Amino acid sequence: MKLSEMLEKRKNAVDSVIKFAESHKTDKGTLTDEDYETYQKMEKEIEDMSREISRMQREENMKNELSKPVNTPIIGTPMRMPEDKSKSFRASDEYKSAMLGALRSNFRNVSNVLTEGVDADGGYLVPEEYDSRLIDVLEEENIMRMLGTKITTSGEHKINIAATKPAASWLEEGGALTFGDATFDQIIMDAYKLHVAIKVTEELLYDNAFGLENYIVAQFGKALANAEEDAFLNGDGTGKPTGIFASKGGGTVANTVSKITTDSMIELVYALKRPYRKNAKFIMNDKTLVSLRTLKDNNGAYIWQPNYQSGEPDRILGYEVYTSAYAPTDAIAFGDYSYYNIGDRGTRSFAELKELFAGNGMVGFVAKERVDGKLVLPEAVQILKIGGASSAKA
Repeated sequence: MKLSEMLEKRKNAVDSVIKFAESHKTDKGTLTDEDYETYQKMEKEIEDMSREISRMQREENMKNELSKPVNTPIIGTPMRMPEDKSKSFRASDEYKSAMLGALRSNFRNVSNVLTEGVDADGGYLVPEEYDSRLIDVLEEENIMRMLGTKITTSGEHKINIAATKPAASWLEEGGALTFGDATFDQIIMDAYKLHVAIKVTEELLYDNAFGLENYIVAQFGKALANAEEDAFLNGDGTGKPTGIFASKGGGTVANTVSKITTDSMIELVYALKRPYRKNAKFIMNDKTLVSLRTLKDNNGAYIWQPNYQSGEPDRILGYEVYTSAYAPTDAIAFGDYSYYNIGDRGTRSFAELKELFAGNGMVGFVAKERVDGKLVLPEAVQILKIGGASSAKA
């Protein structure tokens, strides 16, 4: 008997047992003992048929599986994989799309997906991919972020420094021990607020063909990078980081000269202790570099060594040279800048200036960050001061 015939037979049996039960009920609505025994037999037959049907279905499934080809050609449209839910919330495509929509609609169309990014002042956190790209801009434009040590802090960050180290001394047989002093210091990394604000026309926001997010990120990144580099080099620690050229908290002044000479540059190199010279580099202003390029050693060779390989820095006396428009023209730094710590506190954020420029048909946006920078070992950076030169920045 075929499976279809067995299914039809069971269906008829079920109908029969239902009709039998309805037609043989007594006045009390029950079956007599004899009728109930007949009902049980009919029910048992249905159970036997159901068991056989299950067996026949399994047998048919096995036959179908064995009849399938080993390799099945792909005839359907490739399936688009769903969004990776393992991404953190602000890294999701949904959040980035909602942020861009909010920007273009002057924050009149704010999706619920942005609510997790709302801060106390009504701003919106930058999507994580934007935040990463902003950091990329800062590192590319900011030589101190490239040379220094970057740390992320969640609160006041304390760095312990060994100010003086114990010294060993020879001890005669039976002599008394001598105890040296080892002192320790502590540097605290705080967080100073830095912000940049721009105005964008409403037409620009509504222009879908324009790379709005790339424009805003690039402009904010460059502005923040410039302000950071100025502070990391010249900051006095009041409301901003302490720079390596700062008179207090900066590098150690090795010498002061009236003008730059070959000898003064050599003395600057050897003023830095040998362990620091392994990773040491020069930092100076472009204007200072002009006078250095004409200096020669005792053999008549220029101490300036240009590098003709793309992406590689030039060298002076064998050490790499980095220039910054924010470095003072009356000083040159030489040292290991990994001892300059840059502490980033929290996450950068965007906020909208809702009504400030509404009358001009423009929308304002502001980016904020909290950062500090300190040279944890002043002896790791030596400074050559040049007397009589202007300290104005290029």
